Amino acid sequence: MPKLLEGKLALVLGIANRWSLAYAIAQAFSREGATLALTYLGERQKQSILELSDDLNLAATLPCDVTKEEELSGLAESLDALGRPLDAVVHSLAFANREDLARPFVETSRAGFLLAQEVSAYSLVAVARATAPLMTRGGSLSTMTYLGSIRVLPNYNVMGVAKASLEAAVRYLASELGAQNIRVNAISSGPVKTASARAVKDFSTILTATPTRAPLRRNTDPAEVADAAVFLASDLGRGVTGNVLFVDAGMQVMGL
Repeated sequence: MPKLLEGKLALVLGIANRWSLAYAIAQAFSREGATLALTYLGERQKQSILELSDDLNLAATLPCDVTKEEELSGLAESLDALGRPLDAVVHSLAFANREDLARPFVETSRAGFLLAQEVSAYSLVAVARATAPLMTRGGSLSTMTYLGSIRVLPNYNVMGVAKASLEAAVRYLASELGAQNIRVNAISSGPVKTASARAVKDFSTILTATPTRAPLRRNTDPAEVADAAVFLASDLGRGVTGNVLFVDAGMQVMGL
């Protein structure tokens, strides 16, 4: 049976450890035949990614700090040197200062607000600008969002606003890059116990509450998010762009 991503080259940004959604996506991409390029931030993270990549179809591990234009340019050059078109990009990056997630939103610092926007939202634009010229036969750009972009969730605060900005960027990028047959979408995952999620104050209460309220009566499995990413990157998703795909056990449909 043909694999859904056979012959495709995919770039995955944002693996921090084996609990990262980006790692689950990299595993699913590799399972479906994609060749992978993975990014890292600092030598310590590079070693962690190399240790995780034994079972992946890995072509390259590349340094990339998305707040530095020179590193984004270097990333594009390294990808181009692989000598084949880039078919898919997964942007799984977000950051906010822990203190800005622990205090009332109205007390968010100016610097903290701008930092969350730069890393969590603007970086998608920067990554798209760097990688779109390499997607010469079209392709898919996917990012990760969360329900806190459109609902007020306790302690999500500045990250919720950054995710709202990210989703708006998805729509504008989809409009502009569609002429190059590049599709841009977001996956809105339910709560998953990742390193980023643990920075949200009282995150464990969200994990506890979700199975009592979500239509499927359970939390989200990272493998479900990864399979949705495969769909968007594959030819099965060829008509889907500018969308937010919810993979959250149905939580987004619920009111109080």
